[in-house]
Amino acid sequence: MRAVFPFSAIVGQDDMKLALLLAAIDRTLGGVMVFGDRGSGKTTTVRALAALLPPLQVVAGCRFNCDPAAPIADCATVCDRKQEGSPVVTEAPAPVVDLPLGATEDRVVGALDLERALTLGEKAFDPGLLARAHRGFLYIDEVNLLEDHLVDLLLDVAASGENVVEREGLSVRHPARFVLVGSGNPEEGELRPQLLDRFGLSVEVSSPKDLSARVEVVRRRDAFDRDPAAFAEAWRAEDDRLRATIQAAQRRLADVEVSDAILEQGSRLCMAVGADGLRGELTILRASRALAALEGQSDVSEATLRRVAPMALRHRLRRGPLDDQASTARIERAMDELLAA
Repeated sequence: MRAVFPFSAIVGQDDMKLALLLAAIDRTLGGVMVFGDRGSGKTTTVRALAALLPPLQVVAGCRFNCDPAAPIADCATVCDRKQEGSPVVTEAPAPVVDLPLGATEDRVVGALDLERALTLGEKAFDPGLLARAHRGFLYIDEVNLLEDHLVDLLLDVAASGENVVEREGLSVRHPARFVLVGSGNPEEGELRPQLLDRFGLSVEVSSPKDLSARVEVVRRRDAFDRDPAAFAEAWRAEDDRLRATIQAAQRRLADVEVSDAILEQGSRLCMAVGADGLRGELTILRASRALAALEGQSDVSEATLRRVAPMALRHRLRRGPLDDQASTARIERAMDELLAA
């Protein structure tokens, strides 16, 4: 198995790492959009997250990562197996699936299994990337260059949490609930507003400006490239601790209290900056709760809200949604005016 650069060994990029951890703790956040320079560690960080995620409990033999607590109705049909009594439960790694820019629609949603159709004369469903990503993460690098028809498809699935395939005599419906993670360089093209709004959190990354940080990045990357297994082993304990922290936060999440005063502050902030719709408030609520759970807090504080507000709102402002610096400045000014220092 190919070694993956450890999440704990990534230097800097604190906002990106925090946003991904919050999305891992609360899958209802709506995903993470990362804009930044080429070579700033976007893809490396997402790959590292995959190795950090706690494993899932799945139904053995299910190609849709079926949850044993709520198996899908037609699981026995689409998975080519029979369910007799309680399903057999096993553990599987949390999926982090890449969606290539050149992927066809059949590859994304699934299609007729041609091999079985030609050799056995049977109509069977060959699951696509959306099925593989269920209960995990779907990662799109250079998402701002994704073809429009795939963007429309993702919007439909993201809204419904279900993938429906009606083609070539097939009629298949299966759950497709995943955390959408996208990355891209704003200089190479803008992201469609409809898709941008589906991301719960938005962060901006850049190459380190501090000399010592740049040197440390190069040193660690060089050590990893020379001996990936040894480098991963050296950071295994740190990653294990972080994985345990994520699991503890997931268990604690439902018990974190959010007061009416915090909800009111979040809504006032959204109104002050002119955020479109109500997704901003919902994202602030969920992200604040996830951050409190991550840090072992029993309730959401004003300081917690201040930390998550920029990444929850910067892409929802009516003016310059891709101008992260200006958007962040607007949000920080509004927080200084509305919230206690």
